[in-house]
Amino acid sequence: MPDLGGKTALVTGASRGIGAAIAERFAAEGATVVLAARTLTEHATLPGTLAETAARITARGGRAIPIVADLARFTERERLVDEALATAGTVDILVNNAAASFYRPFLEWTEKRFAVAFELNVRAPFDLAQRLLPRMIEKGEGWILNVSSRTATHPAGPPYSDFHRHGGDLLYGMTKAALDRMSTGLAAEVFAQGVIVNSLAPVAAVLTPGVEALGIVPEEFRREAEPVEAMAEAALALCRRGAPTGRVAYSLELLAELGLPVCEIDGSLRVS
Repeated sequence: MPDLGGKTALVTGASRGIGAAIAERFAAEGATVVLAARTLTEHATLPGTLAETAARITARGGRAIPIVADLARFTERERLVDEALATAGTVDILVNNAAASFYRPFLEWTEKRFAVAFELNVRAPFDLAQRLLPRMIEKGEGWILNVSSRTATHPAGPPYSDFHRHGGDLLYGMTKAALDRMSTGLAAEVFAQGVIVNSLAPVAAVLTPGVEALGIVPEEFRREAEPVEAMAEAALALCRRGAPTGRVAYSLELLAELGLPVCEIDGSLRVS
């Protein structure tokens, strides 16, 4: 049986980029994948849709359940979980990937943007985990994976890099640091109940459509950019039986530690 055969995974922010890659990789390993994003068939500026992710999964023989939900809204999160459970029957794996990626200098932040960043990047993962965790504990197993960022780490210096001086990542990094702490703290609380909780970030940049739209990735980050498949493979490694728990992990470093290759999204072995 494939690694995730018989399991159901809920992946947020699954229209494009890292979320879509994780959803497709999990489906290739036999999981039924519940896909969540704000819209089904269109985005104002970015390529990639929930419907397209679902279509790719079903074309490969997998099962995808797209559900439209605005995760910045409490009632929408409640509805998402209710629909996922009603349609799929259970959720064994929760991947909190959806995020608000705002970048601007400290003095330019408004209360509205601050509230949205913390609501989507911190409160939504916390809320979804609270809603799904009781069923995982009842079953004696489950997996919660929070997708984080290198921006959660402290800037090195002084002197400071141009990116940390002018990149505007302070608030985004704050939210991801909170998400990392949630991951390790929750892992400790539910370890005895068989639930595995981790945080996962790219080692460097992943040049997804959303990242490219920000227009802030410096050239040195581009040279170190990793394929989205690395994040998908690392996510799979943290959402299977025997996975480590309580980790703030980084994709390529984790795969090297575990001796795992980067596979294609469809699960075929990459030759490179």
